[in-house]
Amino acid sequence: MKKLAVFGNPIAHSKSPQIHLGFATQTGDDIDYRRILAPLDDFARTLHAFRSEGGQGANVTVPFKTEAFAMADVRSERAEKAGAANTLYWKDDQLHCDNTDGIGLVADLLNEKVQLKQSQVLILGAGGAVRGVIQPLLDAGVLSILIANRTEEKAQLIAKSFDERVMGASLQDILDIPYDLVINGTSTGLSGQTVEIDAKHYHAALCCYDMMYGKEPTPFLHTAKQLGVQICLDGLGMLVEQAAASFEIWVGKRPETAHIKEQLRAEL
Repeated sequence: MKKLAVFGNPIAHSKSPQIHLGFATQTGDDIDYRRILAPLDDFARTLHAFRSEGGQGANVTVPFKTEAFAMADVRSERAEKAGAANTLYWKDDQLHCDNTDGIGLVADLLNEKVQLKQSQVLILGAGGAVRGVIQPLLDAGVLSILIANRTEEKAQLIAKSFDERVMGASLQDILDIPYDLVINGTSTGLSGQTVEIDAKHYHAALCCYDMMYGKEPTPFLHTAKQLGVQICLDGLGMLVEQAAASFEIWVGKRPETAHIKEQLRAEL
């Protein structure tokens, strides 16, 4: 039996055990996957204790992704670009880390038939979640990415970590070009608010995507629908797809995701 877990604080809400156990049922693998609440000031000790009890791999969620990255002996290129890790595993007594958030987003967009090649992308927010998705979007062939954030300096700092296709700006100084894809990477929806940007930035969009998800459309997606955007997607598919990529790293098998996503949606 492969012993796996997800670490976070808080963690009781995490759907990761349900997702991964569903994957294991599909593939016929025997896994033990649990939630572990790590103290905010003692993630490292909690992770080491899990390893000493036979732990073989883990997912990491807020607020420990950067700490997990720093602890790793071996880091994937995706994790290096993101500056954070959401997937851990041990090999030859070395702790390896990866970041599957971005490839989860790209996989979900492609599943929904969203055209990424040669597209102009606007990303709202400049947190860790945003940094983690930029390189996979570039690898998928997008033409340009503008990171727009309340604090322009933070957006520009992230942009400098990538090539010239990525730029940073304030929310008030978004370049006046047609964006094919607008992604909300802020947590404003948690407070029932939306990101304040000019309505014109929605008008050319073929798709608006919110990394957050819930039973009802987020305020960002509600605004997008009111402004006529045809494809409005939340982050539930990203959650499932990033988990599938982690599962493949640990087990060596790529699970099917559509049924799991449908099941989770029905339970919201």
